Amino acid sequence: MSRKAGSMGKLYVVPTPIGNLEDITLRAIRILKECDLILAEDTRTSGILLKHFGIETRMQSHHKFNEHRTVAHVVERIKAGDHIALISDAGTPSVSDPGFLLVRACVQEEVDVECLPGATAFVPALVESGLPAERFSFEGFLPQKKGRQTRLKQLAEENRTMIFYESPYRVVKTLSHLAENLGDDRAASVSREISKVYAETVRGTLGELIAHFTGNEPKGEFVIVVAGK
Repeated sequence: MSRKAGSMGKLYVVPTPIGNLEDITLRAIRILKECDLILAEDTRTSGILLKHFGIETRMQSHHKFNEHRTVAHVVERIKAGDHIALISDAGTPSVSDPGFLLVRACVQEEVDVECLPGATAFVPALVESGLPAERFSFEGFLPQKKGRQTRLKQLAEENRTMIFYESPYRVVKTLSHLAENLGDDRAASVSREISKVYAETVRGTLGELIAHFTGNEPKGEFVIVVAGK
């Protein structure tokens, strides 16, 4: 990656595959090979990806437990001329993943930030749901405790298609809470393991989806898509 003396570097936000390793772009591979440092959510997980594509760039851990402490140092490195790539375990950093704090700090310090287009879980889930996709509300993970019920009551009046992320351990609970607040006859879709071997999308009402995943143990990472009011 070319560098001029005294010039500032850049932060590259690089999406990584959410399942199939072939989902990475040629440009993402080039950036990861040419940059000075890769900030990875979990270096062990990302190490598998980098080894697969022959990427030997040094990695440094950057996750939600240490990003408050490391952001200032990373910004200073970029200002000094380093080109740094930020990746998460899967998908696009800062979308329900670490990254927002670093991007915000770079913007505040007038450091150049470029986010590459690439893999993210909610777009395939939204398209495969068959629900209206021209306007939607991305909710990510609902609050676990404080504020959860308040948010659900607000969403009962939402007219746009809604998108949620959920773990296999809470998917039935979340579907049940959605049904209680939106009605169990509300149209919805659940996608799991997007882009992986056992990828599956199940469509129906919230009541039907609760019954399905009560009888079939939820496995994998989930995206829930729910029709608006």
